[in-house]
Formats: sequence, C-alpha cells, structure tokens
Amino acid sequence: MIQCAILGATGYTGIELAKILLRHPHVKLSCLTSRQDEPPELSLLIPEISKQTTLKLEKFNAAEVAKKSDIVFICLPHTEAMETAAHFYKAGKIVIDLSADFRLKDAKVYKEWYKHPHARKELLKEAVYGLPELNRRQIRSANLIANPGCYPTSAILGLLPLLSKNLIETRGIVIDSNSGVSGAGKKITASTFFGEVNENFKAYKVNAHQHMPEIQAALEEAAHGRVDFSFVPHLLPVHRGILSTIYAEKKKGVKKKEIFRAFEAAYGGEPFVRFKKDGEFPSLRDVQHTNFCDVGIAAEDSNGRVIVLSAIDNLLKGASGQAVQNMNIRCGFPEESGLVS
Repeated sequence: MIQCAILGATGYTGIELAKILLRHPHVKLSCLTSRQDEPPELSLLIPEISKQTTLKLEKFNAAEVAKKSDIVFICLPHTEAMETAAHFYKAGKIVIDLSADFRLKDAKVYKEWYKHPHARKELLKEAVYGLPELNRRQIRSANLIANPGCYPTSAILGLLPLLSKNLIETRGIVIDSNSGVSGAGKKITASTFFGEVNENFKAYKVNAHQHMPEIQAALEEAAHGRVDFSFVPHLLPVHRGILSTIYAEKKKGVKKKEIFRAFEAAYGGEPFVRFKKDGEFPSLRDVQHTNFCDVGIAAEDSNGRVIVLSAIDNLLKGASGQAVQNMNIRCGFPEESGLVS
C-alpha cells in the first residue's frame, strides 16, 4: 500500500485531496500537515469523515513526513512550495506539487510573472508538466510532477487538438475564462468577500494573469511554434467551476468534419475528457464535483471561426483530482482509481 502525505491540508485543494485519498483503493493517507499553530480537527474540514478515522492534522515536520510517506502532495502557496518540494524530491519521494513553482521551465519567466526569484532552478528541467492528455508518457516515470493550473487545464484541453493538427491560425486566439471564487483559495481579500462577489461579474488581470506563460508553453509545444493569444479571466459569483469560451480562426479550407474528427481522435480514449455531440455544449453543473473536462464545439463550413467551450471543476480536474490522476499514472494504478464512483 502506497503511503501519501498532504502538506497544506487545510486549504481547498488539500481538503479535496484528502477526501479522494481516503477513499482511494490503492493508497493510504498517512500524514496531513498544516502551517497553523493549532491544526483543527479533521472532522471540521471533512464533516462526512468516519468516526473511526484516527488520522489527525499535524504541524509540519519534515522528518516525520519523510518517515510516513512515499508520495508527497504539496498544497502550499506559489513561491513557498519550491524549497519543500525540492527537499522531498532529493529525499527520494515522488513529489506532486500543486503550486506553480515547477510549471515553467525558464526561471526568468517565473520571476517575471510571480515576482519572486526561483530558488531551485536546477530542478526545473527535472519537473514534468502534469497534464495527462499532453504528457502521460513522461508522467509515468517522473518523480517531480508539476500539477497544472486550473485556467490552463481548461484552456489547453480546448485547444490541443486544433493546434496539434494545424487546423487553426496561431494568431488572434481569444480565451475567455470564467471561474468560481474558490479559485482564489482561502486567503482573505476584499475582492472575494461575499458582498463583492454576490450578484456581480467582473474581469480581472486582463491579459496579465500569471497563468498565461503556462498556457503559452503548452500551446506552443502542441503547435511546434509561436502561438499568440489573449486571455481574459472573470470571477463568477459561484463557489467552484471554470467555463472557458475560446475563439479561433480556422486555417483556409478546413472543414467542420475535420475539426470534430480531431477532437474525437484526441479525446475518444481519454478517461476524463468528454467531447460533446454537435450542437451540445458544457455547463458548470455538468462537471462540478468531478474530474471531467467537458468540451463542445461550434464550427460551420460557411464561417471561418471555430468556438470551443471547455468546462472543468477548478478544485478537481483543475487541481486535486488531476493530482490524483497523475499519481495513478505514475504508480501504475487504473487512471480512474479514486476519481469515479
């Protein structure tokens, strides 16, 4: 039985991870840590937990975590996770980092977007970007997995088949993404207060969001060249979920049937991407509390534009569920283990 630790278990992603791993048939959740001076009772974070569960939240102790774990999930904030991830990676553990600290290969780009120098730049080349639909083969042997961000997961999965098959222009792409408030985490900010979010809808960090270089790197890998896009994130007055609407121009002569075939070929065998029938489109309700990404397409031969709608749960396929999917791939478990009923 594989032993798993979660560092930063009191945040949204840590709680979701704990729920999944507690029911996972092939692992044991052996260690949960918190940076709080007095970690809360687990039942306060997961009210549905069994009374027989003896697992408790602990203050972080690196030696204790190493002794109790084979896999370490790191749910710490960006810029704070890199040193901890490096410590356990060098100790021979499989590390799955849910922060952004190992997603970008270029330390200069990381510093530009996260306003913080990368203290473990020597490990950037060792990390594998953990989007299974893009890097499944590399994930199988990786000991440092950089779990993707939520916005990038939604955007990249919506564009991969089009760019990899050279069906759209690589300039002028628009990604319009709308996220629930849980995407901002539990940190208290005025912009996420109930009174600010309720009955409101707004854009933020327009074409300046820190997830942009992550999206760019994956899209350019798929396209084998430069991709130019605009990215506009919005805050929805809901707790969880992301719906992205993506606009792109078809290459000259590309037909609707080619686009649908590309998505069917790319995702027909994928356990967690569901491609909608012609004329059907995803909604948040379809994917909330699941690890699925649902994708729908609008394209006509008489029109040069293709519109892709992509929906995920930002806390699951956009974070904790995808982290477990990566663990399943790395450990040779069935990919759906712990993630479907």
